[in-house]
Amino acid sequence: MQKIKSLMARQGLKSPQESMADLSPVENLRIPSKEELREVREQPIDPQAEQEMIDSIEELYYSNDSFDMVQHELEKLPPELNLQELEEYRDKLKKQQTSVSKKVADLILEKQPAYVKELERVTSLQTNLQLAAVICTNARRQLSVSKEEFTEASLGLLANQRRRQLLTGLLKSLRTIKTLQRTDVRLSEMLEEEDYPGAIQLCLECQKAASTFKHYSCISELNSKLQDTLEQIEEQLDVALSKTCKNFDVSHYTKVQLAYTLLGKTQTAMDQLHMHFTQAIHNTVFQVVLGYVELCAGNADTKFQKMQYKDLCTHITMDSYIPCLTDLCKALWEVMVSYHRTMQWHEEHDKQDSSHTPAESDESVVDRSYVKKKLEHGLTRIWQDVQLKVKAYILGTDMSNFKYDDFIVVLDVISRLMQVGEEFCSSKSEVLQESIKRQSVNYFKNYHRARLEELRMFLENETWELCPVKSNFNISQLHEFKFMGQCRSPSISPSRQAVSSGSPAQDELSLFQQFLQEGNPFELPTEKEEETEDVLASNGYESDELEKNVYQDYDSDSDVPEELKQDYVDEQTGDAPLKSASRETIRSKKKSDYNLNKANAPILTNTTLNVIRLVGKYMQMMSILKPIAFDVIHCVSQLFDYYLYAVYTFFGRNDMYESSGLGLISSRLRTTLNRIQENLIDMEALGETSGVHGAAEDRKEKVPSPHLSQMVVLTNSGTLYGLAQRVVATESLVFLAEQFESLQFQLDTMMPAAKKPFLQQFYSQTVSTASELRKPIYWIVAAKAIDYEQMLLLMAGVKWDIREIMSQHNVYVDVLLKEFEQFNKRLEDVSRHVRIPLPVSNVLWEHCIRLANRTLVEGYANVKKCSNEGRALMQLDFQQFLMKLEKLTDLRPIPDKEFVETYIKAYYLTENDMEQFIKNHREYSMKQLANLVNVCLGSHINKKARQKLLAAIDDIDRPKR
Repeated sequence: MQKIKSLMARQGLKSPQESMADLSPVENLRIPSKEELREVREQPIDPQAEQEMIDSIEELYYSNDSFDMVQHELEKLPPELNLQELEEYRDKLKKQQTSVSKKVADLILEKQPAYVKELERVTSLQTNLQLAAVICTNARRQLSVSKEEFTEASLGLLANQRRRQLLTGLLKSLRTIKTLQRTDVRLSEMLEEEDYPGAIQLCLECQKAASTFKHYSCISELNSKLQDTLEQIEEQLDVALSKTCKNFDVSHYTKVQLAYTLLGKTQTAMDQLHMHFTQAIHNTVFQVVLGYVELCAGNADTKFQKMQYKDLCTHITMDSYIPCLTDLCKALWEVMVSYHRTMQWHEEHDKQDSSHTPAESDESVVDRSYVKKKLEHGLTRIWQDVQLKVKAYILGTDMSNFKYDDFIVVLDVISRLMQVGEEFCSSKSEVLQESIKRQSVNYFKNYHRARLEELRMFLENETWELCPVKSNFNISQLHEFKFMGQCRSPSISPSRQAVSSGSPAQDELSLFQQFLQEGNPFELPTEKEEETEDVLASNGYESDELEKNVYQDYDSDSDVPEELKQDYVDEQTGDAPLKSASRETIRSKKKSDYNLNKANAPILTNTTLNVIRLVGKYMQMMSILKPIAFDVIHCVSQLFDYYLYAVYTFFGRNDMYESSGLGLISSRLRTTLNRIQENLIDMEALGETSGVHGAAEDRKEKVPSPHLSQMVVLTNSGTLYGLAQRVVATESLVFLAEQFESLQFQLDTMMPAAKKPFLQQFYSQTVSTASELRKPIYWIVAAKAIDYEQMLLLMAGVKWDIREIMSQHNVYVDVLLKEFEQFNKRLEDVSRHVRIPLPVSNVLWEHCIRLANRTLVEGYANVKKCSNEGRALMQLDFQQFLMKLEKLTDLRPIPDKEFVETYIKAYYLTENDMEQFIKNHREYSMKQLANLVNVCLGSHINKKARQKLLAAIDDIDRPKR
């Protein structure tokens, strides 16, 4: 209890009694004493009076506890005091006090139970407070013990631990600072190892760490130093990026791209990459060309290094042109394949990124889209740069004097380069095509001019001897046609045909697929095709065994042409006979081929072989360079034209026989010959016209007409007027035409669509006329081989106005048949040296028989007098001639047989029939028709009728004049 009291005393608390005692004197006056209370209670009570007394108290007394009523009342005293008034006022105040005290006493008494009760509660509270004070004292004592024994010790440990942690963090920071200060050394090592992503990652981490520890004064300058290092890394990264333009390496490029990604400069890297590629192309070509120029110059003069690339190209020598071009293309290929592999790298990584990270950031999508568009656009730019560099090189040298093989190599390389462009960016390489076309046209004009002159020299020195080739000779065996031998894919150039033929699967691959990892499409292989060319037969035969089997071969139907196994066809009408030819007939037909002692080897001369080789070279040039295809095909046609014209002028030009009226030269052939003479033959060189006519430029495109070699004799009857040479010349032309026919498809595929009509006209108007030259050329032999004049003389000595039917034919028939037998024997003699093909023997026999038949009609037309029996004798003679002739030749039907028979039968016609006959049969001459009128009808028609018929004959003949 004492403790509670002391606690209350410390807190300034007092007991109720003490509190009452502490009241001020004024306040004590307000509370009546017990006696007063008693006194008050004893006084009579008038409630109303009491209330009025209380109400009369000034309001000021109720204001607040601090109100000083004594002071108030004193201040209210008047200046002059009146004792009575004072006493009265005092009594009033006392009454008021008494009323108030009584009222208070009543209230106290009224609240007494509550007061007592409240006092008890206060006493109880005092007791509880004393107990609480004891509890608090005990608690504080226990807390003091806890503080000493537990809190101070534990918190000390915690404080030490915290201090330790702080020191550990400080040590870590100090180590980081030490690492940061040594970063430069590690960065240099990583750059030497080309670990650009690691170096950038380290640098960025260092920058982040430096910003974290920027409150340390020892690394205040490290940030700026790291920024300089980062810029240095970017410079080295740019150099590393430039190295990918040649010899692309996947791991190296992956590092570089990852480094730029870390820097956030993917788009900048792509811009820089294209700039490096452009620079790489320029530097590469300049260094290659400069190397060759300085090597060829042979001195230490460095003036070439200061030249522009275009000017440098003009200093390349002819010998170093192809090696330099090859090396140039190889170097450019390295750049383009690097770009191709760069694109592949990005495509593969785009696929991987999209598959691994479906939800990409917008920035990543924009970067990828930019890179893709930039790479696609760069394809065209890079190829354009390549074209311009190669164009400058191509046009820097005049190639008109290059060897053909060298020029083909140049075309081959450029063709391969254009193919690279096609695969690289689907470009048609217009720049390259135009530049190589300019050089090709220039080169080809000079080359073709020289070849025509060379061909003229060949023709003028040609003795028209047989060139012995194997029976299976084919132009594809010639080196010049090797490029046609394989089924070429567009990716295989002529120089690579032999290489690629062994691996057809590889042909389907593009150049970038074949040479993506290693190798170079511009590596020129060693050409050895010429050594393997074997087309000539030894001693005219391929082997002794073959020579023995020649006769056996002719007993077989295996090599009989299909058309001979069928019915033979009349050359005039095109109709086939009703009966089929028997096997024996076919065999006999074969015997008229006059080649039983020779294999069926093609008939051609060295000149023919030379022309075929030239055609092969020209076609090779066309296949590589299509833009000049028309110019080349035009020149190819000139080679054939000139050969055909030469054969005609050497062996077929003879006005006397051409005017025979037999139509030996068709209008188509005559038109062709006139065209060749007008367009190709330089007539001024023959002195036929003065040099004033014709522009010099036109003459430059023409060639003088060739002259037959003096070694060739065509006037000797013992050799059938040079029949062997004629056969070789004519059949070599036919063989040449056949080869042209076989090449038509290839030529047509090379020809531009707009120019194809020219090619079709060339084949229809010129090539197809080659075989038509047989008629005029062999006609001359047929006209001289048999003595037709002697037969006319013998016929003139026959008497035709006999009166009885004769059973014996005339002698002239036997003489004529003997001439034919002699002709047949001479043909066999010639065939021992030169094979006479069946079409040639047929033409020869046809000409001879036609001439004989026309001679017979001419002989009959010379008769002055003739009886009906004489006409019968004519028929007998002609039938005897036909019967014996059919045993000599297999030619069916006999040519111009109807020509003789119709003429003989015309003697039996009446006047009216004769008039119709004259109109219908214009193949007979005016003299022959007039003889029919005069001799046949003259004996039994009047003079007027005869004059009418002769006038009709004259009318028919008049248009011919």
